[in-house]
Amino acid sequence: MDISMQMIKDIPSVVKHHWKAGTINWPMSIYITLIHVIGCVGVAKVMQCKIETLMWAFVLWPISGFGITVGVHRLWSHRSYSASFPVRFLLMLCNSIANQGSIYHWARDHRVHHKYSETNADPHNAMRGFFFAHMGWLYVKKHPEVVRAGKELDYSDLHEDPVVMFQEKLDPWFALYMCFVFPAQIAVKYWGESFWPAFFVAGGLRYMAVLHFTWLVNSAAHLFGDHPYDVVSYPSENPYVSFFAVGEGWHNWHHKYPFDYAASEFGISSQFNPSKLVIDMFAAVGLVWGRKRGTAAWDMGRARRDRDREAGVPLPKPAPRPWEVNKQD
Repeated sequence: MDISMQMIKDIPSVVKHHWKAGTINWPMSIYITLIHVIGCVGVAKVMQCKIETLMWAFVLWPISGFGITVGVHRLWSHRSYSASFPVRFLLMLCNSIANQGSIYHWARDHRVHHKYSETNADPHNAMRGFFFAHMGWLYVKKHPEVVRAGKELDYSDLHEDPVVMFQEKLDPWFALYMCFVFPAQIAVKYWGESFWPAFFVAGGLRYMAVLHFTWLVNSAAHLFGDHPYDVVSYPSENPYVSFFAVGEGWHNWHHKYPFDYAASEFGISSQFNPSKLVIDMFAAVGLVWGRKRGTAAWDMGRARRDRDREAGVPLPKPAPRPWEVNKQD
Protein backbone atom coordinates (compact mmCIF):
# COMPACT_ATOMS: atom_id res chain seq x y z
CA MET A 1 0.00 0.00 0.00
CA ASP A 2 1.15 3.56 -0.74
CA ILE A 3 1.62 4.81 2.82
CA SER A 4 1.79 8.48 1.84
CA MET A 5 -1.57 8.20 0.07
CA GLN A 6 -3.02 6.47 3.13
CA MET A 7 -1.93 9.45 5.26
CA ILE A 8 -3.75 11.81 2.91
CA LYS A 9 -6.87 9.64 2.98
CA ASP A 10 -6.82 9.67 6.79
CA ILE A 11 -7.34 13.44 6.96
CA PRO A 12 -10.86 13.81 5.50
CA SER A 13 -12.04 10.59 7.14
CA VAL A 14 -10.98 11.78 10.59
CA VAL A 15 -12.52 15.22 10.11
CA LYS A 16 -15.73 13.84 8.61
CA HIS A 17 -16.18 11.26 11.37
CA HIS A 18 -15.75 13.76 14.18
CA TRP A 19 -17.82 16.44 12.47
CA LYS A 20 -20.75 14.03 12.35
CA ALA A 21 -20.14 12.92 15.92
CA GLY A 22 -20.11 16.52 17.15
CA THR A 23 -16.72 16.11 18.81
CA ILE A 24 -14.77 18.89 17.10
CA ASN A 25 -12.82 20.92 19.67
CA TRP A 26 -13.65 24.31 18.21
CA PRO A 27 -11.50 26.59 20.40
CA MET A 28 -8.39 24.48 19.80
CA SER A 29 -9.24 23.99 16.12
CA ILE A 30 -9.48 27.74 15.62
CA TYR A 31 -6.27 28.32 17.59
CA ILE A 32 -4.20 25.74 15.67
CA THR A 33 -5.53 27.04 12.36
CA LEU A 34 -4.72 30.62 13.37
CA ILE A 35 -1.18 29.59 14.31
CA HIS A 36 -0.66 28.25 10.81
CA VAL A 37 -1.99 31.47 9.31
CA ILE A 38 0.45 33.44 11.48
CA GLY A 39 3.24 31.05 10.49
CA CYS A 40 2.49 31.55 6.81
CA VAL A 41 2.57 35.32 7.30
CA GLY A 42 5.97 34.72 8.91
CA VAL A 43 7.16 32.99 5.74
CA ALA A 44 6.14 36.08 3.75
CA LYS A 45 7.97 38.34 6.23
CA VAL A 46 11.29 36.47 6.15
CA MET A 47 12.81 38.69 3.47
CA GLN A 48 11.89 41.80 5.50
CA CYS A 49 13.88 40.65 8.53
CA LYS A 50 17.45 41.43 9.40
CA ILE A 51 19.88 38.54 9.43
CA GLU A 52 20.09 38.83 13.22
CA THR A 53 16.35 38.16 13.49
CA LEU A 54 16.62 35.07 11.32
CA MET A 55 19.50 33.82 13.45
CA TRP A 56 17.47 34.57 16.59
CA ALA A 57 14.53 32.57 15.24
CA PHE A 58 16.89 29.69 14.47
CA VAL A 59 18.40 29.80 17.99
CA LEU A 60 14.92 29.78 19.52
CA TRP A 61 14.29 26.39 17.88
CA PRO A 62 16.58 24.43 20.25
CA ILE A 63 15.91 26.79 23.17
CA SER A 64 12.17 26.17 23.02
CA GLY A 65 12.81 22.55 22.09
CA PHE A 66 14.83 22.00 25.26
CA GLY A 67 11.91 23.41 27.23
CA ILE A 68 9.97 20.40 25.95
CA THR A 69 12.61 17.67 25.87
CA VAL A 70 14.86 18.47 28.82
CA GLY A 71 12.06 20.12 30.78
CA VAL A 72 8.48 18.94 30.61
CA HIS A 73 9.30 15.57 29.04
CA ARG A 74 12.34 14.09 30.75
CA LEU A 75 12.21 16.06 34.01
CA TRP A 76 8.56 16.68 34.83
CA SER A 77 6.76 13.89 32.95
CA HIS A 78 9.17 11.03 33.64
CA ARG A 79 11.14 12.29 36.65
CA SER A 80 14.23 10.75 35.03
CA TYR A 81 16.54 13.13 36.88
CA SER A 82 16.37 15.82 39.57
CA ALA A 83 17.16 19.48 39.03
CA SER A 84 17.87 22.51 41.20
CA PHE A 85 15.48 25.46 41.38
CA PRO A 86 17.51 27.64 38.95
CA VAL A 87 17.50 24.88 36.31
CA ARG A 88 13.80 24.19 36.79
CA PHE A 89 12.99 27.89 36.48
CA LEU A 90 15.12 28.24 33.36
CA LEU A 91 13.45 25.20 31.80
CA MET A 92 10.05 26.65 32.67
CA LEU A 93 10.95 29.81 30.74
CA CYS A 94 12.12 27.75 27.75
CA ASN A 95 8.95 25.69 27.97
CA SER A 96 6.85 28.85 27.94
CA ILE A 97 8.60 29.98 24.75
CA ALA A 98 7.63 26.61 23.25
CA ASN A 99 4.00 27.32 24.28
CA GLN A 100 2.63 23.78 24.04
CA GLY A 101 0.33 24.03 27.03
CA SER A 102 1.33 24.29 30.66
CA ILE A 103 3.89 21.93 32.17
CA TYR A 104 1.17 20.41 34.34
CA HIS A 105 -1.21 19.57 31.50
CA TRP A 106 1.55 18.44 29.12
CA ALA A 107 2.99 16.08 31.74
CA ARG A 108 -0.45 14.78 32.65
CA ASP A 109 -1.32 13.88 29.06
CA HIS A 110 2.13 12.39 28.48
CA ARG A 111 1.91 10.08 31.47
CA VAL A 112 -1.44 8.87 30.17
CA HIS A 113 0.11 8.36 26.73
CA HIS A 114 2.82 6.09 28.13
CA LYS A 115 0.50 4.07 30.34
CA TYR A 116 -2.05 3.46 27.57
CA SER A 117 0.02 3.83 24.40
CA GLU A 118 -1.81 2.99 21.16
CA THR A 119 -5.20 2.47 22.82
CA ASN A 120 -8.29 4.65 22.98
CA ALA A 121 -6.93 6.03 26.25
CA ASP A 122 -3.86 7.38 24.42
CA PRO A 123 -4.42 11.11 23.66
CA HIS A 124 -2.66 10.81 20.29
CA ASN A 125 -3.21 7.13 19.50
CA ALA A 126 -1.11 6.30 16.42
CA MET A 127 -3.47 3.44 15.58
CA ARG A 128 -5.83 6.12 14.30
CA GLY A 129 -3.37 7.13 11.59
CA PHE A 130 -0.56 9.56 10.95
CA PHE A 131 -2.69 12.70 10.77
CA PHE A 132 -4.53 11.99 14.02
CA ALA A 133 -1.31 11.19 15.90
CA HIS A 134 0.43 14.24 14.44
CA MET A 135 -2.13 16.99 14.98
CA GLY A 136 -5.64 15.67 14.40
CA TRP A 137 -6.00 14.76 18.07
CA LEU A 138 -5.89 18.46 18.92
CA TYR A 139 -8.84 19.20 16.64
CA VAL A 140 -11.21 16.89 18.48
CA LYS A 141 -12.40 16.46 22.03
CA LYS A 142 -10.62 13.86 24.10
CA HIS A 143 -11.88 10.30 23.89
CA PRO A 144 -13.80 9.37 27.09
CA GLU A 145 -11.11 6.78 27.83
CA VAL A 146 -8.44 9.50 27.78
CA VAL A 147 -10.45 11.57 30.25
CA ARG A 148 -10.98 8.56 32.49
CA ALA A 149 -7.32 7.57 32.40
CA GLY A 150 -6.23 11.10 33.18
CA LYS A 151 -8.13 10.99 36.46
CA GLU A 152 -6.45 7.78 37.62
CA LEU A 153 -2.80 8.83 37.75
CA ASP A 154 -0.86 10.59 40.50
CA TYR A 155 0.29 14.16 39.85
CA SER A 156 1.21 15.11 43.40
CA ASP A 157 4.82 15.78 42.41
CA LEU A 158 3.65 18.39 39.92
CA HIS A 159 1.39 20.05 42.48
CA GLU A 160 4.31 20.21 44.92
CA ASP A 161 6.68 21.92 42.49
CA PRO A 162 6.38 25.72 42.89
CA VAL A 163 7.84 26.31 39.43
CA VAL A 164 5.14 24.17 37.80
CA MET A 165 2.38 25.84 39.80
CA PHE A 166 3.76 29.32 39.07
CA GLN A 167 3.50 28.70 35.35
CA GLU A 168 0.10 27.05 35.74
CA LYS A 169 -1.32 30.14 37.46
CA LEU A 170 -0.13 32.37 34.62
CA ASP A 171 -1.31 30.05 31.84
CA PRO A 172 -1.95 30.84 29.00
CA TRP A 173 -1.00 34.52 29.05
CA PHE A 174 2.60 34.16 30.16
CA ALA A 175 3.29 31.49 27.53
CA LEU A 176 1.67 33.58 24.80
CA TYR A 177 3.85 36.52 25.78
CA MET A 178 7.04 34.42 25.89
CA CYS A 179 6.22 32.72 22.59
CA PHE A 180 5.30 35.74 20.46
CA VAL A 181 6.06 39.07 22.14
CA PHE A 182 9.30 38.34 24.00
CA PRO A 183 11.22 37.22 20.86
CA ALA A 184 10.07 40.36 19.05
CA GLN A 185 11.03 42.63 21.96
CA ILE A 186 14.54 41.18 22.03
CA ALA A 187 14.93 41.81 18.29
CA VAL A 188 13.65 45.38 18.59
CA LYS A 189 15.83 46.24 21.59
CA TYR A 190 19.16 44.72 20.60
CA TRP A 191 19.43 45.10 16.82
CA GLY A 192 16.70 47.55 15.89
CA GLU A 193 14.35 45.15 14.12
CA SER A 194 10.80 46.24 13.37
CA PHE A 195 8.33 44.68 15.79
CA TRP A 196 5.95 42.93 13.40
CA PRO A 197 8.47 41.11 11.19
CA ALA A 198 10.13 39.81 14.37
CA PHE A 199 6.74 38.89 15.82
CA PHE A 200 5.75 36.84 12.78
CA VAL A 201 9.15 35.24 12.09
CA ALA A 202 10.90 34.71 15.44
CA GLY A 203 7.51 34.26 17.06
CA GLY A 204 4.92 32.77 14.72
CA LEU A 205 6.97 30.97 12.08
CA ARG A 206 9.40 29.52 14.60
CA TYR A 207 6.51 28.45 16.84
CA MET A 208 4.68 26.69 14.01
CA ALA A 209 7.85 24.84 13.01
CA VAL A 210 8.68 23.67 16.53
CA LEU A 211 5.10 22.50 17.03
CA HIS A 212 5.44 20.22 14.02
CA PHE A 213 8.87 19.05 15.16
CA THR A 214 7.33 17.97 18.48
CA TRP A 215 4.30 16.41 16.80
CA LEU A 216 6.60 14.26 14.66
CA VAL A 217 7.50 12.36 17.83
CA ASN A 218 3.84 11.34 18.21
CA SER A 219 3.34 10.50 14.53
CA ALA A 220 6.48 9.60 12.55
CA ALA A 221 8.39 8.19 15.52
CA HIS A 222 5.44 5.92 16.33
CA LEU A 223 5.00 4.66 12.78
CA PHE A 224 8.31 4.67 10.92
CA GLY A 225 11.70 3.34 11.97
CA ASP A 226 13.49 0.39 13.53
CA HIS A 227 12.51 -1.58 16.65
CA PRO A 228 15.76 -3.00 18.07
CA TYR A 229 14.68 -2.90 21.71
CA ASP A 230 10.99 -3.81 21.67
CA VAL A 231 9.71 -5.33 18.45
CA VAL A 232 6.09 -5.53 19.60
CA SER A 233 5.71 -1.81 20.34
CA TYR A 234 4.92 0.91 17.82
CA PRO A 235 7.47 3.56 18.87
CA SER A 236 10.52 3.46 16.60
CA GLU A 237 14.12 4.60 16.35
CA ASN A 238 13.84 7.52 13.92
CA PRO A 239 17.00 9.63 13.42
CA TYR A 240 15.19 12.21 11.29
CA VAL A 241 12.71 12.96 14.06
CA SER A 242 15.58 13.07 16.54
CA PHE A 243 17.23 15.83 14.53
CA PHE A 244 14.17 18.06 14.39
CA ALA A 245 13.05 17.27 17.96
CA VAL A 246 16.55 17.78 19.45
CA GLY A 247 17.07 14.18 20.52
CA GLU A 248 13.58 12.76 20.97
CA GLY A 249 13.50 10.42 17.98
CA TRP A 250 15.03 7.37 19.67
CA HIS A 251 11.53 6.36 20.60
CA ASN A 252 11.71 2.58 20.72
CA TRP A 253 14.27 2.86 23.50
CA HIS A 254 12.29 5.59 25.23
CA HIS A 255 9.07 3.59 25.43
CA LYS A 256 11.02 0.54 26.57
CA TYR A 257 12.80 2.53 29.31
CA PRO A 258 10.80 5.74 29.87
CA PHE A 259 12.67 6.43 33.11
CA ASP A 260 15.97 6.88 31.22
CA TYR A 261 16.99 10.55 31.24
CA ALA A 262 18.82 10.15 27.91
CA ALA A 263 15.79 8.73 26.08
CA SER A 264 18.32 6.79 23.98
CA GLU A 265 20.82 3.99 24.46
CA PHE A 266 23.86 6.03 23.47
CA GLY A 267 25.09 9.58 23.83
CA ILE A 268 25.55 12.31 21.27
CA SER A 269 28.69 10.68 19.82
CA SER A 270 26.58 7.80 18.47
CA GLN A 271 23.02 9.16 18.41
CA PHE A 272 22.00 12.77 17.87
CA ASN A 273 20.77 13.75 21.33
CA PRO A 274 21.63 17.33 22.34
CA SER A 275 19.02 17.14 25.10
CA LYS A 276 21.12 14.53 26.91
CA LEU A 277 24.16 16.74 26.45
CA VAL A 278 22.38 19.69 28.09
CA ILE A 279 21.40 17.57 31.11
CA ASP A 280 24.95 16.24 31.38
CA MET A 281 26.34 19.78 31.30
CA PHE A 282 24.08 20.84 34.15
CA ALA A 283 25.10 17.71 36.06
CA ALA A 284 28.79 18.54 35.57
CA VAL A 285 28.35 21.76 37.57
CA GLY A 286 26.15 20.18 40.23
CA LEU A 287 22.81 21.67 39.15
CA VAL A 288 21.35 18.29 38.11
CA TRP A 289 21.62 14.92 39.84
CA GLY A 290 20.02 11.49 40.06
CA ARG A 291 20.19 10.76 36.34
CA LYS A 292 18.55 7.39 35.68
CA ARG A 293 19.63 5.03 32.89
CA GLY A 294 18.09 1.93 31.33
CA THR A 295 21.31 0.43 29.99
CA ALA A 296 21.69 -2.14 32.79
CA ALA A 297 18.13 -3.36 32.23
CA TRP A 298 18.79 -3.55 28.49
CA ASP A 299 21.98 -5.57 28.99
CA MET A 300 20.03 -8.13 31.01
CA GLY A 301 17.16 -8.18 28.54
CA ARG A 302 19.48 -8.58 25.57
CA ALA A 303 21.29 -11.48 27.26
CA ARG A 304 17.96 -13.16 27.95
CA ARG A 305 16.88 -12.66 24.34
CA ASP A 306 20.15 -14.17 23.09
CA ARG A 307 19.64 -17.21 25.31
CA ASP A 308 16.10 -17.64 24.01
CA ARG A 309 17.32 -17.43 20.43
CA GLU A 310 19.96 -20.09 21.05
CA ALA A 311 17.34 -22.30 22.70
CA GLY A 312 15.05 -21.99 19.69
CA VAL A 313 12.38 -19.96 21.47
CA PRO A 314 10.26 -18.12 18.86
CA LEU A 315 10.86 -14.37 18.84
CA PRO A 316 7.90 -11.98 19.28
CA LYS A 317 6.24 -10.86 16.08
CA PRO A 318 6.38 -7.16 15.16
CA ALA A 319 3.29 -5.10 15.88
CA PRO A 320 1.14 -4.50 12.77
CA ARG A 321 1.07 -0.98 11.41
CA PRO A 322 -2.20 1.00 11.53
CA TRP A 323 -2.74 0.55 7.79
CA GLU A 324 -2.58 -3.22 8.33
CA VAL A 325 -5.41 -3.37 10.86
CA ASN A 326 -8.81 -1.79 11.32
CA LYS A 327 -8.74 1.68 12.84
CA GLN A 328 -10.15 2.14 16.32
CA ASP A 329 -12.95 4.62 16.96
